[in-house]
Amino acid sequence: EKEYQSDPDNIEFIAGSIEALQNLSRGHLTVVISNQSGIARGYFSQEDVVKFHQALDKILRQEGVKISAWYICPHGPDDACPCRKPRPGMILQAARELPIDLEASWIVGDKSSDIATGNASGLRTILVRTGYAGNEPGAKAVRPDYSVDNLLAAAEIINNVSSGLGR
Repeated sequence: EKEYQSDPDNIEFIAGSIEALQNLSRGHLTVVISNQSGIARGYFSQEDVVKFHQALDKILRQEGVKISAWYICPHGPDDACPCRKPRPGMILQAARELPIDLEASWIVGDKSSDIATGNASGLRTILVRTGYAGNEPGAKAVRPDYSVDNLLAAAEIINNVSSGLGR
């Protein structure tokens, strides 16, 4: 986990994450939703974040990963916006703009706000124990459907459940 990441030259991938995204993007619509409070805090601009996501998307596409859409919330934690996780605004926007069945969809994240967003949107949830791993204040009040060590394990669960092999 790197706080306020906006420099494309500093992109690093956790082991297995590209393989996991390859597996997911082959059979599923894959969307990224991200709180970017660094914009509201003045650490970087929304244009910087867009450029960062474009660089990330280029790398992922070269690896055979297709991200269908990128959504960001540029607001700070104290702003009363509907889009900042744990509120479901970005999920609901994606569902309006893309062919998404929320009841059949998943959210995977490393923070309790990701899981709370999924719960508020009716998604199945997976907490990945990399990064924050749901250890931030108040995290124990939020329960994921699954908790795994890495993104590759999350992709395996999603693929197994979606194909009828898992619970």
